[in-house]
Amino acid sequence: MAQYEEITIDRGSDIAIQLELINADGSAKNLTDHTITAKLKKNYNSSDSTSATPDVWNFDSDRTNVGTNPLNGVAAISLSSAQTSQMKPGRYVYDVELSFVDSDGDTIVERILEGRATVTPSVTR
Repeated sequence: MAQYEEITIDRGSDIAIQLELINADGSAKNLTDHTITAKLKKNYNSSDSTSATPDVWNFDSDRTNVGTNPLNGVAAISLSSAQTSQMKPGRYVYDVELSFVDSDGDTIVERILEGRATVTPSVTR
């Protein structure tokens, strides 16, 4: 079951969320050869993927966990100020999924984080 978190995104600001993943026994999850995918949408049924509603959070899956440590279960997702500037203030939903291909060649997908995001307007911009 995914952890639920409410987050606030200041429109026009950079945002980064560090994920620290652990196994059921409390040890750090080895994220080598895993892919993290995250989406942010206005609602669960939205198929809109325009630049006004960024739907993929930056994560360089070709180089697992850029700037983090995949052996220690640490990953990061982020949105740039350019991306958040395009978002309309209000409520959104998001989730983060972790996937990998097992030894049988099957893709295993696990939702690790989900929740609501509130985009707050900016006075300065």
